[in-house]
Amino acid sequence: MKYARFLAKFLIRAVVIGLAAGFLIVWWKPSLLGGPDAAPPVGIGPGTGSGPAFSSADSSAGAGEVAGAPGRNRPTGAAPTVVIDSFADAVARASPAVVNIYTARVVTEQTQAPPLAQLFGDFWPTYRQRVERSLGSGVIVNADGTIVTNQHVIAGAESIMVQLADGRVAEAKIVGQDPDTDLAVLHLPLGKLPAMPLGRSDKLRAGDIVLAIGNPYGLSQTVTQGIVSATGRGQLGLATFENFIQTDAAINPGNSGGALIDVRGELVGINTAVLNRAYGGPEGIGFAIPVNLVRGVVRQILEHGHVIRGWLGLSPQDLSDAQAAQLGVAGGGITVVNILVKSPAYEAGVRPGDLLTSLNGAPLANAQELVSRVAALKPGTIVSLGGRHGVRPFDYRFAVMERPTRTAQAPQ
Repeated sequence: MKYARFLAKFLIRAVVIGLAAGFLIVWWKPSLLGGPDAAPPVGIGPGTGSGPAFSSADSSAGAGEVAGAPGRNRPTGAAPTVVIDSFADAVARASPAVVNIYTARVVTEQTQAPPLAQLFGDFWPTYRQRVERSLGSGVIVNADGTIVTNQHVIAGAESIMVQLADGRVAEAKIVGQDPDTDLAVLHLPLGKLPAMPLGRSDKLRAGDIVLAIGNPYGLSQTVTQGIVSATGRGQLGLATFENFIQTDAAINPGNSGGALIDVRGELVGINTAVLNRAYGGPEGIGFAIPVNLVRGVVRQILEHGHVIRGWLGLSPQDLSDAQAAQLGVAGGGITVVNILVKSPAYEAGVRPGDLLTSLNGAPLANAQELVSRVAALKPGTIVSLGGRHGVRPFDYRFAVMERPTRTAQAPQ
């Protein structure tokens, strides 16, 4: 009987202490009850252990909604979208197809004559040769070893060595060059290689995130990040045909010919140039050749060894505002500054000093537009070129011919 009384007292005390402890815990953290005010766990997902779980909703966020930001239509208390804060997957997809290019060419220089020889005036000039080395980048666009790079990277090179992302090194051969777009195609005979997936540069918008991968200053496989600053940049004096993507992703010496990719790891451009930074010049203004242009150039080089374009046989130049006003042309105009005798335009009647206003009935905005529109035509295509010879209007019809291939020259 005495033992039973002791056991009852012990159980009563245990129950009272347990209820008190439970009350304190619930008062301190009411979310344990699982009510409507309970906060859901964040960043825990199946199979991750402790990392965030990514669902299909993360990759389909609209362009106007930032992942992780509270959306207008998100219900109160709903779990926040997990922020994707790394582009490692895009880099891992693209970087195996980015290569380092090392070139060498022999440069002959005239040496300075000794002062005594200069004094007498008659002396034999002497020359010396030196090996000039440069570096750049390239992109494998086909598993058979087809590589795209800038033409100025390999211009005049007597040897072109290519280093792959896996460390292998081999000598590449030039398939073809196109100085008019500053593109060149190389071939690397190493069997099946990782190829870069190609994107769509015509889908790019200002503000899109892009990554530049290349070999700046010999630092292979370097990645920099930025945005698309603008598209369709031209009249920069970098090439005959210009339609550049402008970006603030860091582009340095050695990046030329490397890849500009989007967040999916697809090629959208070939990094080409930056504005001159000497003497405190601008920074964060780089240019890349859009991949849609690269596609066409590579296809024609592989098929024909060079790019086939239409040509009129004349050199157009934009009128200055003063010249346009003097000639009574609103909004500028184009004049012929030079023309090749026996060219299609010359045979049709076009002469230096003529004013050009339309092509195939569509008005011309500037000389670059005229050259680009004609270049897109196949040789033999009949065109209608409208303009004025003095005060006399004309509308000549004739067939364009194939544009002569520019000689690829080494950089000075």
